[in-house]
Parts: sequence; C-alpha cells; structure tokens
Amino acid sequence: MVFGRSERRGSKAPAEPVTLKILVAGGFGVGKTTLVGAVSEIKPLRTEELLTEASRPVDSTRGVEAKTTTTVAMDFGRITINEELVLYLFGTPGQDRFWFLWDELATGALGAVVLADTRRLENSFAAVDYFERRGIPFTVAVNCFDDAERYPVEHVREALDLDGGIPVLLCDARQRESARDVLVSVVEHAMRIATRTTAGT
Repeated sequence: MVFGRSERRGSKAPAEPVTLKILVAGGFGVGKTTLVGAVSEIKPLRTEELLTEASRPVDSTRGVEAKTTTTVAMDFGRITINEELVLYLFGTPGQDRFWFLWDELATGALGAVVLADTRRLENSFAAVDYFERRGIPFTVAVNCFDDAERYPVEHVREALDLDGGIPVLLCDARQRESARDVLVSVVEHAMRIATRTTAGT
C-alpha cells in the first residue's frame, strides 16, 4: 500500500512525503485518462491507441461515439496533496480484453476511484465488483458529462447496489480541483477502513 518513506540521517533533514498508489478505474470512455491528465502535476504517461474499424465490434462506443482513442495498458500521473502526501495514479484500461492487466496494476494500491457515467451506468458494475471482491477501498465518482442527466448520489448508490459506507461523489474529470477532491475522498475512505480494522484487532 505505502510505497515508502525515505530515511534521512540527522534530525534537521525534512522527512520525505508518504507516497500512495491509487487506481482510476471504470468502463470504456468514462473519463479515466481525462481525470489523470487534469490532476497530474507531471506530464502524464499515456498508452492510448487509435480506435480502428476492426476494434469497433469489440469496443462498443455507444454513448461515446466521438471517442477516437483508447487506453491499452495504463495512464500514469502524480499529484502532491500536501508536503506529507504524494499520490501516484494508475488509470486502468476500460475494455474487457485488457482486464488481465488489472491484477498487476492493483498490486500495492491503497484504494481506487470508480468513474461512472450515468448514461452507461451498467459499465461500472465490473469495476465495483472487482474492488469489492479484493477488499480494495474505493470511491465512486460520477463524471458529469455535459449531455448526461444529473441524478442524486443516493440514486446512483441504489442503482449500483453500493454499501452505505462507500463514498459517492459528483465530479467533472476535466477540472483539477474536482478530480483532486475525488482522490482525497479515496484516501480518507481507505484510512477510515484501516483505522477500523486496526481498532478491531
């Protein structure tokens, strides 16, 4: 979970920040690459390829007909929350045929964001199920597309059959502050779970 905190000799040397790994997951075309790019303080690493006619029967673009590229491995970015905490972000590929990469990407993750699109909410079930089965804390963030109908978060929670303790937020993946708020929610949720687990042992 925690990548590490470097040891420094001498009491006056500033401590290195804690670094945590967060996954950004969800269905095809939900905005994972956009969120990582919007919030990352470094130029994000992207593994996008153009959609081809051969892929269209496999990668449904229903609801995202204007999409021309797809992530085939991962997106990677970094954000400094404060001087004590840095998050490394790993965006997962959305298509089923790249799911074999998820286990590698999930190794050592503190938590995850499940991005959801209310126009295609059914595409979120697989990611929700993945993190529930592996016991990885997650926050659901509804990406508010301009042409998507807005629903109260409790309606989204009910539609996805989520436990009451799982945070559900509305966000705009294009906006840095909005994306940052989602990531902070993931960290806080994971820390609450860790604290409860420790207290119960």
